[in-house]
Amino acid sequence: MTIRGLHESRNSAQRGAPASPASADDRTAARTASSRPLKLAYVLAVVNAIVIGVSFLLVKLTLAYADPIDTLTYRFAAAFLLLGVPAACGIVKLNYRDKPFALLLLLASLYPVGYFLLQTTGLQYATSAEGGIISAFTPIATMVLASFFLKEQTTLLQKLFIVLSTLGVLFIFAMKGSGINMSTLTGMALLLVACVLFAAYSVLARAVTRRFSPAEISCFMVGAAFVSMLLVSLTAHSAAGTLDAFVAPLANGVFVAVIVSLGVVQCATAFMANYVLSRIEASKMSVFANLSTVVSIAAGAIFLQEAVTWYHLAGSALIIAGVIGTNVSAKRALSVQPQPQETFANARS
Repeated sequence: MTIRGLHESRNSAQRGAPASPASADDRTAARTASSRPLKLAYVLAVVNAIVIGVSFLLVKLTLAYADPIDTLTYRFAAAFLLLGVPAACGIVKLNYRDKPFALLLLLASLYPVGYFLLQTTGLQYATSAEGGIISAFTPIATMVLASFFLKEQTTLLQKLFIVLSTLGVLFIFAMKGSGINMSTLTGMALLLVACVLFAAYSVLARAVTRRFSPAEISCFMVGAAFVSMLLVSLTAHSAAGTLDAFVAPLANGVFVAVIVSLGVVQCATAFMANYVLSRIEASKMSVFANLSTVVSIAAGAIFLQEAVTWYHLAGSALIIAGVIGTNVSAKRALSVQPQPQETFANARS
């Protein structure tokens, strides 16, 4: 069944069901119960941004022992084991039967597989500062794609707050003296495509979460990323004759401990992101990604004694104001968001 068919069958069932009278207390209780998952989604969106921001420190540690692709391979291997063992034991329930598997495969191809491969390759030709500048445009790209594919409506005030959050990130990098070097166009092009892929993932996930549970999506995404990264790593090392360098980091206890920690982070962030996208609009979720910049600045100051200047604080204030404004102003909008089934209706299992 297509996603459109599922949505229409639900609507038909709802129209055919006889209406039953409800008291004021019943309606109040129903509204309270329905608001709890939404509140949880916002809490998890903030926690997700915090975890991602702190995880940047762990990634820096792993790069001292292995190259980026190998690090990603081990990171997703750890995450796959952490998710796979409970699933194999029946603790985590998974059911992929009679579901649109093509949508799930496309989702994993966009993120994490395509996103991380393009980002890692792009950063070999561009600086990390350029990567940070380009990634700041992800919420805007998500807003545009969500408007086109999902028909998500954002008010003018929401659009302005999303732009404000993006400007906060750009302000920090600009004041640090970071800019765009036109000699690194190849790297920037790859990073820009990675940005678009992540935005597309956020949009597509809104449709996929209506047929798959967050656990089912997370397990498949992590497994697909592990297999893809492993193939890339083994192919590269086999061609260079450096397979020993691939396994060498496993002899270091610090590397293994950090990789396991990153595996836990990957599992947690995958589940939280997919749950949040099942509850709130993609455009509102995407703006939380800029909070990771604020968290990484704070984490660097606390754990690495990195300097925090006035422009870090000013940029962070713009980011936080943009995130809060985007989501608070959405609650005041009078329009009802349509269900995200339009463009993906032809995808079948």
